[in-house]
Amino acid sequence: MQKSTIQFLLINCLLAIIMVSCGSVTKNYTPKKLDKTSYEVPYFKDSKTDYVYKANITVYGHDLTGIFIAKKINDTTHRVVFTTEFGNKLLDFEISEKDFKVNSIVSELDRKILVNTLRDDFRLLLKKDYQIQEQFENESDDIYKSEYGKRDNYLFISKKDRKLEKVINSSKTKEKITLLFNSENDIFAEKIEIIHQNIKLKIELNYFKSE
Repeated sequence: MQKSTIQFLLINCLLAIIMVSCGSVTKNYTPKKLDKTSYEVPYFKDSKTDYVYKANITVYGHDLTGIFIAKKINDTTHRVVFTTEFGNKLLDFEISEKDFKVNSIVSELDRKILVNTLRDDFRLLLKKDYQIQEQFENESDDIYKSEYGKRDNYLFISKKDRKLEKVINSSKTKEKITLLFNSENDIFAEKIEIIHQNIKLKIELNYFKSE
């Protein structure tokens, strides 16, 4: 049953890759004087902590559930492991800003398009530092623009409690990926969503509270 579910997820993900949305990144942001030139993300930064989440991956309405574990193994690199709820390892990656290593992956998921998509998602999720080029605001957030290769990242910091609530990754014309963070203390995100605008792929992570 697990193998069949993985295969179905893979097929739908590959089909989804070729479908492009028409979303635009035209926002009604108000320009603001730059008050910082860099930003350090508070999440996933403690090397002593295993960040364990219940994970749900949705592609075209079909779900794959499991456990997501992220561990900071040195100053630049995180190790990411995704297992079934029964503890069977599905993938094991090492990810930094510039390097990427596949330690292991089940054959059903070992497809270049899928691996590259997950690599980019997890690299964005675990990114720790941003260099800020421009600043904007809306009613509820200060918004910081950071160049990210051929794309841009927009970081939404709540004016109320100064927490990082959202990151939008975009091309010059279209939003590509949205990360949503729900954090009670600004050092650990209890809930995270990774939502693609150009493919029907969503990853939801909920902090795993062991009994």
